[in-house]
Amino acid sequence: MKKKKVTYKPFDAAAYLDNDAVIAEYLSVAAEDPNPEVFVAALGDVAKARGMAQIAKDAGLGRESLYKTLSAGAHPRFETINSVLHALGVKFAVVVERESRSGLQNETPKTNPMRNPDLREAKG
Repeated sequence: MKKKKVTYKPFDAAAYLDNDAVIAEYLSVAAEDPNPEVFVAALGDVAKARGMAQIAKDAGLGRESLYKTLSAGAHPRFETINSVLHALGVKFAVVVERESRSGLQNETPKTNPMRNPDLREAKG
């Protein structure tokens, strides 16, 4: 009996990036990877899912320039990444990753003498 050869289509993440919540989660997870090329590749997947030509236009880039910017091994500038994110309708958000070493993470200017000049004077 002859074995049947199985072939697989290459995986294309863009085919699954069909709504804003999925796109935001995909980019967030990619941004957490220590290798910056993972995020750039994910950004390329999202741009492909949304339409490369339209994203390039909205980002103020040429289509070929966008392909080059998001290609493997590219090192795009922050302003370019930010333009593409804006064109996609998403943005970066900065959150606390771990407890601050200074111990000041939960203090406000009202409770921290170092951040409130009125409290510094009262202490001295």
